Amino acid sequence: MKLILDENQLDQAPENLLRQAGYKYFVDPRSGQESFTRPFNRGFYPRFHVYVARENGQIVINLHLDQKQASYSGAHAHNAEYDGELVEQEIARIKSYVPTSFRV
Repeated sequence: MKLILDENQLDQAPENLLRQAGYKYFVDPRSGQESFTRPFNRGFYPRFHVYVARENGQIVINLHLDQKQASYSGAHAHNAEYDGELVEQEIARIKSYVPTSFRV
């Protein structure tokens, strides 16, 4: 699920907004791709997983819920949810960190 914000809606870098929301910077050791994660508990899974992109003056926060790691050797795919109640609630929670005067 995506949360799209105009760059002018933020008074800080989107990465800082995600840190305020409890996300940690993460670099995938296999692909080198940068993202942010927020686990539900002390374990690595389940976790919310966010990618941030800048496109045409907009910040695109692309969120999904990783339920578990790939369950067989050599697999890159994992069990993830890209919509649903938990994902919608998390998008709303992240959006709550956008300054009130900038929310749409």
